[in-house]
Amino acid sequence: MKVSIITICYNSQETIEDTIKSVLAQDYNDIEYIIIDGASKDSTLEIVGKYTSGISTLISEPDKGIYDAMNKGVNSSTGELIGILNSDDFYANNSVISNIVSAITKNNSDSIYADLVYVDRLNPKKTIRTWKSGEYKHNLFLKGWMPPHPTFFVKKWVYEKYGKYNTSLKSAADYEFMLRVLHKHSISTSYFPETITQMRIGGESNVSLKNRIRANREDRKAWKLNGLKPNLFTLIRKPLSKIKQFF
Repeated sequence: MKVSIITICYNSQETIEDTIKSVLAQDYNDIEYIIIDGASKDSTLEIVGKYTSGISTLISEPDKGIYDAMNKGVNSSTGELIGILNSDDFYANNSVISNIVSAITKNNSDSIYADLVYVDRLNPKKTIRTWKSGEYKHNLFLKGWMPPHPTFFVKKWVYEKYGKYNTSLKSAADYEFMLRVLHKHSISTSYFPETITQMRIGGESNVSLKNRIRANREDRKAWKLNGLKPNLFTLIRKPLSKIKQFF
């Protein structure tokens, strides 16, 4: 099974090298690595240039935001399975992709997700939060559940049939996509109960209170876009469920 891994970046000189190294160190031998850069103005492209032999596709041009960049990556991909690893993230070990392929093949599922840890931006060896996803059951989205997107791998036919990321959303298009394919269209999924991705604190949706409020509004819009109605406390339980990740 060919796996396409997409990294999007913009002015990511501080972190992009860790991301690239974690992909190129994978022991799985059929990886297509795609990097979509938003025309960075710092040293990002110089760093990427050191690893061109391991990069299948590099696109550097202005985009309309992170989800537009993700869509470019999906459009460029030729793998059967697609995962997205942003430039603040890196894989936890060298066997992530081989383990994911083994698990999704064994379960014959359309998608798969795992656990994630948030780490200190300057000291990535320091864990801040641990996101244990747990087994998916239908209607869990109504209880505020979602899998961590940087651990979510989905077969390409899902994008082709149900669409890519909705660029009208600025910070919740990943949530909307997973809500659409898992909850609305009920594609099959598997849970791989191990930490596969480490994410530096400071993501687009949680970097400030203002952004967190905006993300909550966009979560509501995600349900509306799909003709779905959340429960009374769904969108309150979603951020509250993250509190336990600190303990």
